[in-house]
Amino acid sequence: MKYVIAALFITAFMAGAASAAEVSCAVDTTNKRLAGAAAKSYMKKCAADATAKCESDAVTKKLAGAAKAAFNKKCVKDAVGK
Repeated sequence: MKYVIAALFITAFMAGAASAAEVSCAVDTTNKRLAGAAAKSYMKKCAADATAKCESDAVTKKLAGAAKAAFNKKCVKDAVGK
């Protein structure tokens, strides 16, 4: 029983650390000190990549209809940061 609780605690901790490690496109643009056309191009590519990843995640989670649309909208918004 102790091992199960420890495994659940470690899994929850790692999941939280993984999501905290992800940086939004807007923050990454600032960190890279991009401006003007370079920033716009980077944001466009980052948004396209985020859309593809979120779509893939929705398929993996077997979402459809309104649930898929809501998931994709939130996922892309979180990834892009705007």
